[in-house]
Amino acid sequence: MRWPFIWQVALKELTSTIRDRRTLTSTILLPLIMIPLFTILFPLLLGKAFSGQQTERQRVGVVGTLPAALRAQLTEDTRDASGKQTGVGVVLVPVADPVKAVQDGTVEAVVQVRQPLPQAAGQGSGTVQLYAKLGNLKASAGVISKVQAALNEYNARLVGTALRARGLGSDFLTPVRVQTIDASKPQEAASGQLAFIIPMFMLQFILAGGMATAIDSTAGEKERGTLEVLLVSPIRRSEVVVGKLIATTLTALVAASCSLLGLAVAGPLGRVVLAGQDTKEVAGVMGGQLSVSLASGLFLVLMAVSAALLLGALLIAVSIFARSYKEAQTYLTPISLLIVLPAVGLQFADFIGRGLGLYSVPLINSMLVILDIVKGAFNAPGAVLALIINLVFTGLLVLLAIRSFGREQVIFRN
Repeated sequence: MRWPFIWQVALKELTSTIRDRRTLTSTILLPLIMIPLFTILFPLLLGKAFSGQQTERQRVGVVGTLPAALRAQLTEDTRDASGKQTGVGVVLVPVADPVKAVQDGTVEAVVQVRQPLPQAAGQGSGTVQLYAKLGNLKASAGVISKVQAALNEYNARLVGTALRARGLGSDFLTPVRVQTIDASKPQEAASGQLAFIIPMFMLQFILAGGMATAIDSTAGEKERGTLEVLLVSPIRRSEVVVGKLIATTLTALVAASCSLLGLAVAGPLGRVVLAGQDTKEVAGVMGGQLSVSLASGLFLVLMAVSAALLLGALLIAVSIFARSYKEAQTYLTPISLLIVLPAVGLQFADFIGRGLGLYSVPLINSMLVILDIVKGAFNAPGAVLALIINLVFTGLLVLLAIRSFGREQVIFRN
């Protein structure tokens, strides 16, 4: 390998990439804008939606007769210890058919009582049937939770009155209470339920960053007729492939760096934007922010480099078979599914037994290692194995690309 020639090829491809403003936009601007927007805007919208349901007075149908105390419990507003209003009650309206009333949108829920409900503890028990669209997130966050909270409070008042009549306190029925304490590592708490988006974003932007350079340096040159000129020069074809791989990898790493920077910016920016009480809790649960130590961050960079090399070699090996830029895009589009589908499955990573076998699967192993790092559960043997596997498959794909560059039926396919 003659490295001066290799770097000359790489510099030529990088210069061509820099001149394309669309590529710069997808490589630099999109990660810096889209990642903070998603990780901040999504919890913000959820928090506003949940709090909005608590301050909206929904219509609830009634079939049968409710005790006056329960009706008052359902319709009254809720306040915190300082007297500040935290929610509003519901509007009760009589309906004839509970299922039809919910389905046609006349009311958001229906409370049906088939027999008189007890108005004091010890008078037997009754059943309240609640009709609602259980698969509807808006109903679950709003009217269903309101009705259930009102029924729980009604039961607590009846029991509390009976206990006080017997000289007993309200804690008589709960001698043992459970206090839940979050024992998550700081990294795991910061990543939250949206932790799976971090490896997905990184690999997607690595793919997007390297794709334009890979296509332009292979199918693009073939379409313009400049590839033949390069191949008849004194430079070896293996050096051409390595030079193009370096250029593709570097642009992919720029995109990966911008995605990491976007995640780093999203953390402090999110704490400022999501400081309100109605969104702070949702943001804490959803997470999606990056918080890693220096050592973990270094290995995160190594995994990003290995993934960029692997994807770059794959992009070049596939693109060289295309006759035009558009055809190369058609060939490479399914590769994004190789990232999205496993990344979606990472939502359930806590339920998956992660043996070394999973760390042996290219691309999936990169996402697993990145997920381990952002959750503070770094698996050193799995990470080393993933790194080796990525480099081995990169070498195999480079050999395939070199072989393809040596076949005239591939190079001159038009």
